[in-house]
Amino acid sequence: MNLYQALSEKFSQAGDRVALRMPETGLKWTFNDLAERAAQYASLLTEQGLEPGDRVAVQVEKGAEALAIYLGVLQSGGTYLPMNTAYTKSELKYFVENAEPAFVVCSSKQVETFSEINQQVTAGFKLYTLDEDSVGSICDAADSMPKVFTTVERGENDLAAILYTSGTTGRPKGAMISHSNLLSNGRVLLDYWGWKEGDVLLHALPIFHVHGLFVACSCALLNASEMIFYSKFDANKVLEELPNATVMMGVPTFYTRLLAEKGFTKELAANVRLFISGSAPLLEETFEEFEQRTGKAILERYGMTETGMNTSNPLDGKRIAGTVGFPLPGTEVRIMDGDNNPLAAGEVGSLQVKGPNVFQGYWRMPEKTAEEFTDDGFFITGDLGKIDDQGYVSIVGRSKDLIISGGYNIYPKEVEMVLNDIEHIDESAVFAFEHPDFGEGVAAAIVKTDLMVDVRDEQIIEICKGNLAGFKVPRRIVYLAELPRNTMGKVQKNVLRDLYGQKGYQS
Repeated sequence: MNLYQALSEKFSQAGDRVALRMPETGLKWTFNDLAERAAQYASLLTEQGLEPGDRVAVQVEKGAEALAIYLGVLQSGGTYLPMNTAYTKSELKYFVENAEPAFVVCSSKQVETFSEINQQVTAGFKLYTLDEDSVGSICDAADSMPKVFTTVERGENDLAAILYTSGTTGRPKGAMISHSNLLSNGRVLLDYWGWKEGDVLLHALPIFHVHGLFVACSCALLNASEMIFYSKFDANKVLEELPNATVMMGVPTFYTRLLAEKGFTKELAANVRLFISGSAPLLEETFEEFEQRTGKAILERYGMTETGMNTSNPLDGKRIAGTVGFPLPGTEVRIMDGDNNPLAAGEVGSLQVKGPNVFQGYWRMPEKTAEEFTDDGFFITGDLGKIDDQGYVSIVGRSKDLIISGGYNIYPKEVEMVLNDIEHIDESAVFAFEHPDFGEGVAAAIVKTDLMVDVRDEQIIEICKGNLAGFKVPRRIVYLAELPRNTMGKVQKNVLRDLYGQKGYQS
């Protein structure tokens, strides 16, 4: 089934109910509006020569038209390729060369960049524009198109999207995600998170990423739920609409910023039945402070670009800070050692997953795809994790972030938990630095409050010595105003290693 078929079943039932409400502009779209606009984009793309499977690359700001283009691409049988609005010209050129899209949609300010790229690549593309105010050549072209379109049939393994991974090591890889990957994951989340009629989603995430597009939008659209659609997260604006929502999805930064607002009260959050966090680790202090402030426990879950969602803390049952809950129905999760043998409960190892949510492989990289799967079909996530005796999964870190000092394995999260418990340390990130004797040493980047101005390295190290084995204690400390993060809030430890991990660096 084409994913759009499953979505459109709900659209036709919902009819004139509100699908998208954009408080920043006052714009409202019903489900009929959304379906008709998607059909116009599908009609336009098909008329302009789109064939099933052709890629449509989109680099635009979030908005109703952008969502309708995504749905139109699905409906027409195309493959959607969302691109981060922060990507540079060299990155965009690589994506276009690699994916060979038939169409590109970009903002007006990027037209010159994509026009130059179009002249440099072998396979040319048709270029359209779309700006934040829903003005652009693609809007104009779609206005005259029919508002009804017969959805193109697709097989379960046919691609719905290609998403490029962050590429912290080597060139980014295009994760090929099928219609069945998205549909199976969406339906599981719909049930597991207890979506019901009348739910309203507060949506302040970007839609060039799995979290905002495939998790948040898929759940809301499959349930025919209204989305309060913000272009980006602004704590004050979100507080105005929070009483009208029943579900909110966000990255940890959203929740820390809400907690920093005096106006964020238990009463204001009372109508929200479910706060969900993902895309980056949620600090235990944030989990606890949020529960104290609102009386509600944030539900943390774990997913990846290549797999969608794999695990989740329960809807009903204990949500444990520092864990990402249980494997979702239909998804297998296991922890393996370096020889790919299973580990006992509580032991840290390679986290591997298998299920209908797992992607089809990397675009035009068959050898890399083969490397990332075991002989029995499990995807090697690259994350280090453990499963306790109750079945709760915890993510310890990325395998590439593992520090090996003098032959000992050091998991950054264990050190970060000690650092984050020190009074007046806001947050920390532990990473490796080049050590002349041990190969690697433990370095810590620390964000401290104004009250911590007089605290010295020696005091932090002394506290760590009281809580950690000697080889785990940081030997290099740097103080930062904030940690480097990507657009989804993940700390970029590769940036920290590049800046502060060299032999010659003096902290």
